Amino acid sequence: VQSTLFPLNFNQKIELLFPLTLICICCFLIPHCFAAISLDAQTVRHGFPYQPSSMAHDPVQKILAIGTQSGALRLFGRPGVECYCQHESGAAVISLQFLINEGALVSALADDSVHLWNLRQRRPAILHSLKFNRERITFVHLPFQSKWLYIGTEKGNIHIVNVESFTLSGYVIMWNKAIELSSKAHPGPVVHISDNPMDEGKLIIGYEAGIVVLWDLKSKKADYRYTYDEAIHSVAWHHEGKQFICSHSDGTLTIWNIKGQGKPFQTITPHGKQPKDGKKPEPCKPILKVEYKTTRLGDPFMILSGGLSYDTVGRRPCLTVMHGKSTAVLEMDYPIVDFLTLCETPYSNDFQEPYAVVVLLEKDLVVIDLAQNGYPIFENPYPLTIHESPVTCCEYFADCPVDLIPALYSVGSRQKRQGYSKKEWPISGGNWGLGTQSYPEIIITGHADGTVKFWDASAIMLQVLYKLKTAKVFEKSRNNKEDKQNTEIVDEDPFAIQIMAWCPESRMLCVAGVSANLIIYRFSKQEITTEVVQLLEVRLQYEVNDMESPPEGGGGGDRDLPTPGAASPSPQTTGPPTHPSTSSNSSDGVRDNVPCLKVRSTPLKQSSGYQVELVVQLVWVSGEPPQQITSLALNSSYGLIVFGNSNGLAVVDYLQKTVLLNLGTVELYGSNDPYQRQARSPRKARQPAGGNARHCLCTSAIYEDDHRDNSFSRSRSSSVTSIDKEAREAITSFHFCETFARKGDSAITPCLYVGTSLGTVLAVALNLPPAGEQRLLQPVIVLPSGTLARLKGSILRMAFLDNTGTFLPPAFETWYEPNAAGADSEERDKARKRRPVSVSPSTSQELQESQYAVVCSEKQAKVIALPSQNCIFKHSITETSFVLRADVVQMNIGNCVACFCANGHIMTLSLPGLRPLLDVNYLPLTDMRIARTFCFTNLGQAMYLTSPTEIQRITYSQETCENLQEMLGELFTPVETPEAPNRGFFKGLFGGGATSLDREELFGETQAGKASRGLAQHIPGPQGLEGMKGAASGVVADLARARIALDERGQKLGELDERTAAMLASADSFGKHAHDMMLKCKDKKWYQF
Repeated sequence: VQSTLFPLNFNQKIELLFPLTLICICCFLIPHCFAAISLDAQTVRHGFPYQPSSMAHDPVQKILAIGTQSGALRLFGRPGVECYCQHESGAAVISLQFLINEGALVSALADDSVHLWNLRQRRPAILHSLKFNRERITFVHLPFQSKWLYIGTEKGNIHIVNVESFTLSGYVIMWNKAIELSSKAHPGPVVHISDNPMDEGKLIIGYEAGIVVLWDLKSKKADYRYTYDEAIHSVAWHHEGKQFICSHSDGTLTIWNIKGQGKPFQTITPHGKQPKDGKKPEPCKPILKVEYKTTRLGDPFMILSGGLSYDTVGRRPCLTVMHGKSTAVLEMDYPIVDFLTLCETPYSNDFQEPYAVVVLLEKDLVVIDLAQNGYPIFENPYPLTIHESPVTCCEYFADCPVDLIPALYSVGSRQKRQGYSKKEWPISGGNWGLGTQSYPEIIITGHADGTVKFWDASAIMLQVLYKLKTAKVFEKSRNNKEDKQNTEIVDEDPFAIQIMAWCPESRMLCVAGVSANLIIYRFSKQEITTEVVQLLEVRLQYEVNDMESPPEGGGGGDRDLPTPGAASPSPQTTGPPTHPSTSSNSSDGVRDNVPCLKVRSTPLKQSSGYQVELVVQLVWVSGEPPQQITSLALNSSYGLIVFGNSNGLAVVDYLQKTVLLNLGTVELYGSNDPYQRQARSPRKARQPAGGNARHCLCTSAIYEDDHRDNSFSRSRSSSVTSIDKEAREAITSFHFCETFARKGDSAITPCLYVGTSLGTVLAVALNLPPAGEQRLLQPVIVLPSGTLARLKGSILRMAFLDNTGTFLPPAFETWYEPNAAGADSEERDKARKRRPVSVSPSTSQELQESQYAVVCSEKQAKVIALPSQNCIFKHSITETSFVLRADVVQMNIGNCVACFCANGHIMTLSLPGLRPLLDVNYLPLTDMRIARTFCFTNLGQAMYLTSPTEIQRITYSQETCENLQEMLGELFTPVETPEAPNRGFFKGLFGGGATSLDREELFGETQAGKASRGLAQHIPGPQGLEGMKGAASGVVADLARARIALDERGQKLGELDERTAAMLASADSFGKHAHDMMLKCKDKKWYQF
C-alpha cells in the first residue's frame, strides 16, 4: 500500500531549515502531492485589516490601500481582488501615497523608514527603502505626476526624495527659515504639506503649534505666514489655490486667503453653540481632518471628522458633511481612523466633483454615497464582517457537494439589508485571476453572539453565503438575579458557539454553546412556524462515590434501555409555568435540574435555511453547573448526535427525540478500567421522578466483558501510570464508522469510537433498526464494546482506511426537503427509505485485516489493523511539545495525517505507514486564538484566525501552488490618465492658470547639491532570483502597457514623419521663392525699391 501511494524513499525525515516569517499560502515540495514552503510570502488573507492606521486611494486605477499598526498592507480592488503584504520591521504604517496610475505605492512607517512598492506584479514587492537616522517622519506628500516626495519630520524640517532612485535631494526646508526670524518658539512637528493647486512652486506647510507657511520653492523663502492660537490637525486647499482651510484642536475651522495673513477670512465651529452676546463659542473636541471639495454646478462639500461638543458624552464617533446650508452628522459604529473623498478627477486644480467618502474605522470600512439624498452607504462586497462578533470556532470543508453553495447563497440572499446605495461599488480596479482550481470550499465560523456564518471560500476568494442566529431559540435574559445564577458557568456571551458538527451531504448541522446546550438544525428551502421548540434535558454530572457499580455481563440491561413509548421525551409544553423538567431549587435550597438558558415558549418563525430540529440542554445537578461540552459528532445516516464533556458522554437520537446513552467515562470501560477507579454514576438522590424522568434520561447500557488481556498497559507513559485515581477523564473526540466492533468480529456494524483525555480509544456498537418507518418506531440499541487502543496524550482524531489504504468516510444521508408536500413529499419518503450511503467493504468477506484504524493523539499516532486490533504502525509526533490540531486529509493521490503543534511545526505523515513527509517550523503559537481556530481540510488546504479580524489560509498542495500565481488577481491594469483641465482662452492669454515647476532642475544634484550622508540610509529592494520572480509575475500588465506604448510611439513617429515631409516641402518652396526674389531685385538701385 505504501509503495502505491508514495513510491519514493522517505526513510529520512524531510526538514526545511530556512527561517520562516509570517508567510502564508505555503507550499511543500514533495513529489506528487506536497510542495515546499517558499519564501515569497505567498499569502491569501481575508477579513478586515487588524488595527488599521492609514489609508490611500488611486483615483485612476480605483484601488484602495490600508496600512496597519503591525506593518501590514492590504490592497483592495474590485470584489475578489485583494492582496496582503507585510513590512519586515512590523512597525506601524503612518502614511501611504500612491504614484497615481503608475502602479506604485509609497509607505512611511513609524520606524522612520520609507518604502516604494511595485504593484505591477501579482505579488507586490519593495523596490527601494530609505531609513532616516536623525529625524522622525510625521507627514508624507507626493504631488500628482511628480517624482519628488516631500517628507515632513518631527523637528519641523522638510526633506525631498526622488522616488525613482530613492535618494535624498540636497534641497531642505529648515523650520527656522520657514517661521518668523523673531520667533523663538519651535513650531512643532510638520502636520501637513501640499502644493498650491494653481502654482506648483508654492508649498503650504502646516506646523502643529498653529503656524502655516506658504513657501516659495524657487526663491527658497516664505511668502506668507499665517498664525492661529490653536493647534493645527489638517489643512485643505480650494481648487483655485486662493484659499485654504485648517482644522484645529478646539473644534474650529479657519478659512484663509493666501494674501491675507493677518487673520482668518472666516472662522467656523460646526458643532459649537453660538453665544448670543457675540463671544467665542464654547470649545469642542478636535477636528482631526477636514477636506474641501468643489463642484462645478453646486455648493462645495466640506467634510470633517471629530469636532463634537464636549457635552455629548457617550455619543458615537461622527463624520460631518457640510454642503451649502445643510449639515449632516453621520454616526459611526467605531472610532474613525481616517477618511478620503473620492473625486472624478485626479487633478487638484480642477473642480473635484466628489461622489463618495471612504471612511476607515477601527473595525469597519464604510463608503458613503454623496450623490444621493440622505447619504446612503454602499453595500460592502468585501468579506470584512468576520469579526462582527468575535470568532470562537471555525471549520473548513473542501470538495463539498456542488449544489451546496448555490443552496446556501439562495437562502442567504434573502437576508440582505435594504437601504443601500443603488450605485455600483466605487473601488473597482484590478482584474480577477484565471486559476483552474474549481472544487467548492466552505468555511463555517461560530461567533460569541451565537451566530454561525457560512462562507464560500472557493478559488482563494471569500464571500459570505448565509448567516444563522442561534440565540433566537432562547428567551432573552431579563438580567434578574435568577437568570444571573443560571448562567454562572459563563461570564459573558452565554450564546457563544463552542463546537460545530456539520454534514455537507445531508446539510445537517449541530452547534454546541458555552452554556452546555446543543441545537440540531435541518436545512429547508421553505419557511415554517414552529409552535413548540422540541427540548431534551440531560443530567450529565458524575462523581466518584460508593454508589452501585454499573451492571456487568449484560444482565438486566433491557430494562435500562429506552423505548419509544416510555423513554422518548415529549416536546416542551407551550406554557412557561408548566415546564415539565425545570425545578429551580430542591428542598434544601440547592439548585437542581435547571438549564443555563431558557428555551423560548412562544411560536418561532423560521425562514428558509437552517431550522431548529431539537434542542438538548445539560442541567444543574445538586448545586453544580453542567460542564461545558468538549466534543461533538453527528451522523445523518444513523440519525444520531453524540456529545461529551469532563463528566461523560450522551448519545441522542434526534429522529425519535430521545437520549440513548448517558454514561460517565468510567462506565464505558466496564470491569476493564485500567485505572482501578470507583465507578461514577449519576446522583440518584437528585434524580427526578414521574414525568420529569422523561426528559432527564440517565440510561445505562448493556456491557459485554470479553475479559481481553489489555496489551496496551505495557506502553503507557509515566504520566498515565501515575495518574490520580479520582482524576476526571474527559471525552475529547468521536468518530462514527462502519467497522468491527470487537476483536475477531467477522462482520462490520455501525459503531461509535470514543477518544478520551487519557489517551484511550473505546468502541461503542450501534444496533440500528431498518430504514424508513421502522427507524422511527423501534429503539436504537447502544452497546459499549471495550477498549481499542491507548496512546500518550489526549485523543484528537480518528479515521478508518480500507485494505487498500483508501479513506472510509462515515455513512451519510443525502439531503431532502423536510417540509415538502405532495409530490415532493413522496420524494422525501423515498429518500428516507433509501439505504444510507456507505463505502464500507462487504460484510460477507472472510476474516482478515480488512480495515485500518488511524488514531492521533497529542503526542503520537498509531495505525491499528482490524479486526485483529494489532498495532501495525506507530509514530511519536513530538516529545517536547504537543499537537493542537490533527486531521486525516485526502490528497489527490492518497491520504495523510496533518498535524499542527504548539511549537509552530506543521507536520504530515503518510498513511498507513506513518512516515514523516513534512516538518516545517511555520507559526509559533502566540495566543489561544490560533489553537482554537486552526484546522486542516482535504486537498492540502488549511486555515486559522491570524488576528481577531482576519482569516489566513495556507496550502501544502503542489497543484494549488502551481496554479496560485494565475489564481491571484492583478492590481494594476493599463489605464490612460485623464486629460488635464483646459486652462481656457483668457487664462492662457492673461495668466491665472496653473503654473508648472521644473522640479528636476530645482531639486536635482546640479542645483540643490548632495544631501547629508548620515541623514538617511538607502536600502535596495530584493534582487536576484526573487526579484526576477516578482518582475515575471507582472508580465501580462507590462506587455499590455508596452503594447500601448508601442502604439503611441508608432503613431507619434508617423506624425513626425508627416511633419518632417511637410517642413521639407515648405523649405524647398521658401528656397525657390527666395531665389526668384533675388533674381528680380538683382539689378535694381536702392531708390527703385
